[in-house]
Amino acid sequence: MEQSAGPTNRERAERGQTSTLWGIGANVALVLGKGTAGVLGHSYALIADAIESATDIISSGIVWLGLRTAAREPDENHPYGHGKAEPLAALLVAGALMAAAGFIAYESILRIQTPHQLPARFTLGVLAVVIVIKEFLYRRVLRVGKEVDSAAVKADAWHHRADAITSCTAFVGISIALLGGPGYESADDWAALVACCFIVYNAYHIFRPAFGEIMDEAPEGTWTEDIRALAEGVPGVVATEKCFVRKMGLEFFADLHVIVDGSISVREGHAIAHAVKAAIMQAKPAVYNVLVHIEPAS
Repeated sequence: MEQSAGPTNRERAERGQTSTLWGIGANVALVLGKGTAGVLGHSYALIADAIESATDIISSGIVWLGLRTAAREPDENHPYGHGKAEPLAALLVAGALMAAAGFIAYESILRIQTPHQLPARFTLGVLAVVIVIKEFLYRRVLRVGKEVDSAAVKADAWHHRADAITSCTAFVGISIALLGGPGYESADDWAALVACCFIVYNAYHIFRPAFGEIMDEAPEGTWTEDIRALAEGVPGVVATEKCFVRKMGLEFFADLHVIVDGSISVREGHAIAHAVKAAIMQAKPAVYNVLVHIEPAS
């Protein structure tokens, strides 16, 4: 069960912030490119795609701020730290996605009912480039999100994937409109409407784990089993009883009941509790604190 020490929580937060800033820079360029191409090329699907990228910039800013806040040390008013800021940022990202989907759906329905020009052919080339860039950003940011175990960074990654999906649907819609010719102009707008469904799905995909974290839901994986095994490997520990683990941002907190020989002194029991805490925190650097309760063996 011995594990090598990994990056500190501060280092993980900094990695997440760096990844987020790269995404913001890319999205600024994409918003300008897609928005301009959409207006000049008479494609609302591309304009909708630019709107979605604009919400990416806002949501990435929220993620960056959430990570920055979560990395702050505990203070008098926040003795458990500021970790909740990280899943809160993810919830705000999910809300931004939902708002973007609603706006795009409304505008798409209006345009479906209003005659307009066919989109220009060059918009397909723009979308092809966008899809490649966004899929690359999704994979890169998601990898960082998994490495630092951050709901907010993973949410930022899924926002990139949502943008890639809207670009794919826009590509299909514009292709149908161009192949069909006059009378098929609204295919572009239907594509934007379909993209909204994918955006809503991604919003839920972001919302669910972040909400679970806010509600102190048990984390995924083998955290409880691993912590029990580490504690039971400490000399003087007879067994473990209750073990609760919760995640707060980039950090984990554990409450553990340890059973020891009932005939030992309070001082000896206290020393065992400290040894258990040290063993767990050394093996699992993401664990910020362990509250150990000593129980006498019957």
